[in-house]
Parts: sequence; C-alpha cells; structure tokens
Amino acid sequence: MNEAEIAQVDVADVPTTFDAGAILLDVREDDEWARGHAPDARHIPMGQVPARLAEIDVDAQVFVICAAGGRSQSVAQYLARNGYSPVNVSGGMFAWAGAGRPIVTDDGGPGVV
Repeated sequence: MNEAEIAQVDVADVPTTFDAGAILLDVREDDEWARGHAPDARHIPMGQVPARLAEIDVDAQVFVICAAGGRSQSVAQYLARNGYSPVNVSGGMFAWAGAGRPIVTDDGGPGVV
C-alpha cells in the first residue's frame, strides 16, 4: 500500500469522543504526551506500535495523530499493511489545538501541544 492510499482527515471531521468503535491513536513521544493530549486518546509512541499492535482493535476506525502529521502518516501506513483501516489526522495536534479542541494532561488539567 502506498502513501496515497492512506485516508487523510481534517480535525473538523474527527469525532469529539471515542469508544470501542473509534480510536484516536496518539503516536507522539512520552514527553509530548505528558505536556498535553486529546482527552480520549490512546497513547502508543511510534516506535512501540509494532510491539503493541495487539492493543489496537483491528475492527475499530483508527484515527492516527502526532504533532504535525508526519509520524502519524508513517504509522497509518504500517497499520494499513497489517490489516487496519487507519485515517491520518492532517496537521496533527497542532491542528487539533488550532481548532480549539480540548487538550489535557494525565491528571486531567489543561495541557499544551
């Protein structure tokens, strides 16, 4: 599967809540996650995705997000090669923040990108 086949989605078209059927997978590093992330996101740093693939429901719609969209694109390509139907969030967490979407820290306080 080539890069062009990965669906891209603008933040405006990403759900505001996530459940078993839709996952927001944040593939940024631990320090980036700690500064702030989407409230219902699931965190698996990019380098850990292959080892932790079983944690991602293959039947769910997976929205992959990073800081700006580059790492999430790579992870989305990897997921697609492994039977998933991922969507890359264009602009990443910078676009998420720019759209006024909530950003929290692990303790529930306000976060930053």
